[in-house]
Amino acid sequence: MFDDFVEHSGAIPDPHQHGASSLPQIAYQGFEPSPFQDGDNQGEFGDVVTPLETGYYPGGAGENAPVFELARVQYAIPAPLISLAVSSDMVAMGLSTNVLILIELAHPDQVTKLLINRKPSEMTIHKLFLDPSGRHLLITSQQGENYYLYKGWKKPKPLRSFKMVIESVAWNRPALLSSTGSTSTKEILLGGRNGTIYEASLDAEDDFFKSQERYLHSVFTLPERQPITGIDFVYFPPPDFKKGLVVVTTASRIYQFVGNLDRRSDDAGKVFNTLFAAYQDTAPRFHELAGQTKHSELHLYTPNADRPQSVPMSMAWLTAPGVYHGSLKYISSPLDGLIDASQLLPYPQFSSPSDDSQTQPDLLLQPEVPISIGLTEFHFILLYHDRVVAVGNLDEQVTYEELLPLKPGEEVRGFTVDNVRKTYWVYTDSSLFELVVANEDRDVWKVYLEKGMPDLALQYAKTPIHRDHVLASQADAHFDAGRYIQSAQCYAQSSKSFEEVTLRFVDIGERDALRYYLISRLERTRKTDLTQRMMLATWLVEFYLSKCNQLDDLVASESVSHDVENLQAERSLLEDELRQFFETYKSNLERTTIYDLILGHGRTDVYLHYATVVGDFERVIEHWVSEDEWVKAIDVLNRQNNLELYYRFGPVLIRHAPKETVDSWLRQPSLDPLRLVPSLLQLQHVPKDPISPNHAIRYLNHAIFESHSTSPMIHNLLITFYASSPSSSPSAPEDDGPLLRFLSTAPEDPLTGKPYYDLDYALRLCKQNGRTQPCVHIYSKMGMYENSVDLALLKGDLELAKINADKPEDDLPLKKKLWLKIAKYVVQEKQDLKTAMRFLEDTDLLKIEDILPFFPDFVVIDDFKEDICAALEGYSAHIEVLKGEMDEATRSAESIKKDVADLKNRFVTVEAGERCSTCSYPLLIRQFYVFPCQHSFHADCLIGVVKEYLPPSSLRRILTLQTELLRGSAKDRNIIGPQRQMVPIPQRTLLSANFANTNGRAVPGVPGSGLTRNITAAGDRLRDLIVPESLASVVGGVWGTGGNENNVTGGQGRDAEKVEKMREELDELLASNCPLCESVVAGLDKPFIAEGEMDNSWQL
Repeated sequence: MFDDFVEHSGAIPDPHQHGASSLPQIAYQGFEPSPFQDGDNQGEFGDVVTPLETGYYPGGAGENAPVFELARVQYAIPAPLISLAVSSDMVAMGLSTNVLILIELAHPDQVTKLLINRKPSEMTIHKLFLDPSGRHLLITSQQGENYYLYKGWKKPKPLRSFKMVIESVAWNRPALLSSTGSTSTKEILLGGRNGTIYEASLDAEDDFFKSQERYLHSVFTLPERQPITGIDFVYFPPPDFKKGLVVVTTASRIYQFVGNLDRRSDDAGKVFNTLFAAYQDTAPRFHELAGQTKHSELHLYTPNADRPQSVPMSMAWLTAPGVYHGSLKYISSPLDGLIDASQLLPYPQFSSPSDDSQTQPDLLLQPEVPISIGLTEFHFILLYHDRVVAVGNLDEQVTYEELLPLKPGEEVRGFTVDNVRKTYWVYTDSSLFELVVANEDRDVWKVYLEKGMPDLALQYAKTPIHRDHVLASQADAHFDAGRYIQSAQCYAQSSKSFEEVTLRFVDIGERDALRYYLISRLERTRKTDLTQRMMLATWLVEFYLSKCNQLDDLVASESVSHDVENLQAERSLLEDELRQFFETYKSNLERTTIYDLILGHGRTDVYLHYATVVGDFERVIEHWVSEDEWVKAIDVLNRQNNLELYYRFGPVLIRHAPKETVDSWLRQPSLDPLRLVPSLLQLQHVPKDPISPNHAIRYLNHAIFESHSTSPMIHNLLITFYASSPSSSPSAPEDDGPLLRFLSTAPEDPLTGKPYYDLDYALRLCKQNGRTQPCVHIYSKMGMYENSVDLALLKGDLELAKINADKPEDDLPLKKKLWLKIAKYVVQEKQDLKTAMRFLEDTDLLKIEDILPFFPDFVVIDDFKEDICAALEGYSAHIEVLKGEMDEATRSAESIKKDVADLKNRFVTVEAGERCSTCSYPLLIRQFYVFPCQHSFHADCLIGVVKEYLPPSSLRRILTLQTELLRGSAKDRNIIGPQRQMVPIPQRTLLSANFANTNGRAVPGVPGSGLTRNITAAGDRLRDLIVPESLASVVGGVWGTGGNENNVTGGQGRDAEKVEKMREELDELLASNCPLCESVVAGLDKPFIAEGEMDNSWQL
């Protein structure tokens, strides 16, 4: 505790003195071989603990770590020490010079000395009492003067009203520990030397009108008026928190006061009045021990004393005969008091060496009464005038004894305990020692084991060796007492030899206990020990099976004379346990061995359950199939996910349970219908029941319409079942409805537009089974409409023939031909004129004149005179309609001619200053064109603009017209006089460059430009051959220099009409639309900047 002040009184024991070699040598006996070599103790004890370089041994490092160790506190006490009190790491010492020394162990270098301003001859310190929180100190004197010191005060203050010699104090531990900021002690009890019990309360708060003594009054006086050597009180734990226990001791008596407390929130006090008032007329309960001693103390041990709500669990009272101790029980109505299992521990005897010890043996002295005692969880610490002794409170054996290193003339004063911090202190008149308690419960397990309390021994056994020893001893005790099941459980947790344990159970025939032992060993065997786990698991299966057979025999033998419900319940529990065992340890069992073992015992139910647990569903299904239990086999099939089992057992299951089998298939969408075809074909060999549905058809319909199977085999198989299925009624003809519905609704290949089934196969199959209507439908699917109509008429099904005759919608001649066949059949085969005339109402393709050739020559016209008249009237009405349409067309033509003539007289006003939209020269200087959009062009400018966006076909036509017109014009010029030669000059305007300046090269970024470069180059060559000036001279009439009267006169020698038509055509090609307006639309897909015209000078 004091790192700077504590000096160990003895040397640290050598760890190698009692190391691993001194431990008992236990041979390694286990089911699995030892992983350690011979002589290596690590197999039993683990790694050997070695001391650190500092000399410190970790807690619990070995068997020889000391439990008690006495250490001197290196502090020089300036005057003889009278009393010592320690609580919450606060040390208070009272010296004979009336000086108080206070040391807080958290700051051991800070020592506080306070002087009581009284002479030693006038006042002598008797005892110090320090509260559990270490804040309140009560100083008592032999003269009856008492002082009070609060933590932080510079000097103690006298208690004027406390005029008695205080021998003991009972602090209010819950209140003091729970309210650390409070300055009040709350209610406390004082035990006086006069045998009177006082209740008091102190408060360190400065109050001018109040002193620190809030109140003081006597509550009870003991009958014998002996000094009260010990006093303490305890609040009952919930729910009896209003009750309290007060324990009072004198030198020879111990009193118990139990009653209700007046627990108040104020400081008015008087908490214990009610409790002690009950004993004013009734003598309190007490226990007396003969003998007198001047040293008598009372100590209560609280396991968690630092917690305010904890309560003491044991007590010890120092008396002359010995230490009276027991445990405390908190009951509402105690009859014999609250001290339970009270015992008297006699003081141990010690041998005292004399001066001539070498010649005389040690003399045994009478037991000496200790000066003081202390109480720990498992020991009584006895302080004598020359030694410290620790006695175990469980076995009353001395576990520690050490002589005090006293100086000559040094006198031992007492022993004090810090109950909150669990520290223990011995003080003399000039020295201070700390008794360090560590690992106190190290050997507790041995004591409990010797006392026959293995459960508690196991609770306190810390190391694996200790636990193993306790379990082995507990197992042997259970075995000797006949508790074999408990013994097996303990043996399984110990390192007892596997062979020894199993032989012990086998020798006495306890197979049930052996089964429990094997299960426990199996649970504790490492998962890597595969062989051991497999052997244990297999052996356990054999035990389970044998026990089941044994119970079956008992049930069978006692079923008549005894009630076997218990046996049946036991068998049911055992079978459930075996099933659970299979599920838990299935990975540790070899399948073939377990199958043989189960079948050897004849346990079919266990056989099936094990196969199900390990996932061997194939074996389970084989068993139910061999037993003709088809539904159970299908149920097992449904509970597993292996699709191969569906394909394997499908043929046999569908043959005996078709409905259930198909239901099972429908619940498994992952099945491949093609692999189920062999199973479906089994239904062809089964006698067909006309009443029951065909389940193969049900599954195939699901595969086609729900699973969307496109396999031709599946479609053909469904047609096969439909075509070969019998009628639902033996006397009725075969029903073609299901087959026709499938043929009509069967899905088709989206690429080919044909059904997935084979039309030829379906036609052949339907012919073999006499299915007329399906044959007709298939003929239609194949496009053989004549065959379908012929077959329908052959079977006399007129309605079916009509339906098929209307199917060729795009081929009207064929459609009419089919209807003529039907009409011929109606007229010649039926020979029913009225039906034939009504037949004409079903179609618009046939008229009465179409079927008249089919009537016989001897037919009288009177039979269908009305129909002929109706037909003639219809024709007459139709002729009138046509005449009206012709008249309307004639009027429309005349109106169009008139509009055309009016167009020739249309004019546009041109201003004198109007300029050409292309060259910007005055428009009237030569031949020009004006458009309704107000754009105007010279004739040659117009030709130069228009030829840039016209298609190649128009360009070729213009070039042809140019050649024809110029040829005639050249002849006329040669007659009149020589003319200058016209050389075609390639022209490119800015407008033309915007649209087609590619020069035969692909334009990057223009889609398709590379593919059309040849076409573009050819168009450019055509444009170069067109000469606007020459062409303008032949387009119109006489105008300026572009044309003269020679052109006209030259034209008089030619065919004027032909020339005029060519000019009109050329004019239509050139001036049909305004080139500027048209070019806007035509150039939407052209780039603004052509290739090679990009200017990158502006880029950064």
